Amino acid sequence: MIPLAMIVVITAADILSPSTVRFGTLLVAAPAITASFAGAWFTGLIGLLAVVAEVIIGFHHHLMGSGNERAELIAMILVSAFVVLFCLVRDRERRVLVQVRSVAEAAQRALLRPLPESLGTLRLASVYLAAAAEARIGGDLYAAVRTPGATRLIIGDARGKGLPAISDAAALVGAFREAARRGLSLPELAADLEDSAGFNPYESAKAWPVDDESFVTAVALDIADDEPVLTMVNCGHPPPLLVHEGKVTPLECERPSPPLGLGNLGGEGYSVCSFRFEEGDLLLLYTDGVTEARDTAGVFYPLADRIAAWTREFPEGLLKRICADLITYTGGRLGDDAAMIAIRRLPLPAAPSRATRRAPPTWRR
Repeated sequence: MIPLAMIVVITAADILSPSTVRFGTLLVAAPAITASFAGAWFTGLIGLLAVVAEVIIGFHHHLMGSGNERAELIAMILVSAFVVLFCLVRDRERRVLVQVRSVAEAAQRALLRPLPESLGTLRLASVYLAAAAEARIGGDLYAAVRTPGATRLIIGDARGKGLPAISDAAALVGAFREAARRGLSLPELAADLEDSAGFNPYESAKAWPVDDESFVTAVALDIADDEPVLTMVNCGHPPPLLVHEGKVTPLECERPSPPLGLGNLGGEGYSVCSFRFEEGDLLLLYTDGVTEARDTAGVFYPLADRIAAWTREFPEGLLKRICADLITYTGGRLGDDAAMIAIRRLPLPAAPSRATRRAPPTWRR
């Protein structure tokens, strides 16, 4: 309605004014403004109406035969044509961007499958925040699988930029899911992930450049179904945060392992640490894109202090609060991708007492 109202007002003002006072030249603003929010067809229609309005004004003031009026009319037509051409190019680029986004979203769903709301005795929530405004995926990764009597999770961060980091993350997630099928222990899993992180299928052909500084930090952990304990292998990753009775504690291993891709330690070289994880406890796994986010003064985001005020939240509520607070803290500009998994321990299954156990059936002849 704004460009239509502009054409009507400008035309009326020019007709009601003396011939020495011209407002018709302002009609060019109508198609220019329309191009900012409308497509090529509607912009062309507004440009056509502006040209018609200019002709009406010229006939009203008996100026159609003058050189100035013809020049204004030709300029109006050329400007409208250029604005419509701009709209066509912009719409084509927008369609390409939509296609790229759909491909990125499909890649994200394939690599980072949404975690279910519950697994075993756990309630889960996950989130991925891309640093680039138009990106959907990067080098951060997470996954969760069921193993006999436990839930196994991993979160990691592939160093580097662009496609190499995404390729490393995809290889690691695939190896993690495959290891769950083979029933590997946590040290064996870490050794298997190390092999995947350092494997280059094109090394002999020298067709794929190898980055000597590329590596992956990761935390892999098992949470048992029937006992309040979790076991963990930390390969150079920020320690998870445990919330127990309102107190936030980082789960740090005494002998953390180096990041994946820097040297194979073998299945016996990765130390496993255990921690209590009781009913009602909350566990937060995250990548350094969260803790290394900075405000305008360059101060790092105080994740542990922030979640201390949200200890009663369920996993999905906690992640929503962290994301909103993180965006506000950084002014909407993340310096790196960020991924998080929040886990709440549900009540453990009660062991049947002797009184409630059923006696084996007796058979009588």
